[in-house]
Amino acid sequence: MLRLLAWILALALVALPVVAVVNGWVGGAQFPLRTLRVQGELQRVDAARLRATVLPHARRGFFAVQPERIQAAVAALPWVERVEVRKHWPDVLELRISEHRPFARWGGGRLLSEQGRLFPARGIAVPRGLPLLDGPDARVADVVALYNQARERLANAGGVRGVALDRRGSWSMTLHGGTEVVLGRNDPDARLQRFAPLLPRLAAQHPGQRLARADLRYTNGFSLTWVDLPKAPENALLLPQPVAALSRSGSSSMEGTS
Repeated sequence: MLRLLAWILALALVALPVVAVVNGWVGGAQFPLRTLRVQGELQRVDAARLRATVLPHARRGFFAVQPERIQAAVAALPWVERVEVRKHWPDVLELRISEHRPFARWGGGRLLSEQGRLFPARGIAVPRGLPLLDGPDARVADVVALYNQARERLANAGGVRGVALDRRGSWSMTLHGGTEVVLGRNDPDARLQRFAPLLPRLAAQHPGQRLARADLRYTNGFSLTWVDLPKAPENALLLPQPVAALSRSGSSSMEGTS
């Protein structure tokens, strides 16, 4: 019995220091992490916030630091798409970070990356000029596909500002000039393909007006709504501020297009 107790005591004397070091109870000062090495082309991840996130974990020392916890903490920072954490003896902590590259705004509070991933926009400065896309999360690829098709087809008509797919499966888009285009549920690309070549001609036929809405849900035509552009009065130069004329709206339809 005494021999067994002696063996247990000996093992405890050997194991306890190891456990203490691994758990960070001791050894943080003897085996400190002195270097934080960050790899990746970072443009939007805040360096000061990154260091502040990593420092509490790194203080535990080389043996006690837990890479998976650092990885989870850094992955929660704005703009971080993916992160890998590694330790290099004797005192280096290495982070490999990939940033989200924003492709579009998605709905009211998220962004869509070039990799097709959705991430929250809260607490970050959203770049200007991004298109506004929206739809069910499971249909991201479909929304992006139609946006790319529309951007190509309407390049000579001012371009596309946004594309949306609602819960009922109906498509719509907004052009840069503010025109709302309703495509409906069926064959949105075919309807857009029929309408896009005619848009410059239609605009030329309505000088002084702007196309406010185009409903393409017709088999053989379109329903178009035009509004007058604001006109400056003749004596605008004599006034301290220009006075815009009241706009008038009207609707017209175009049937039997080819």
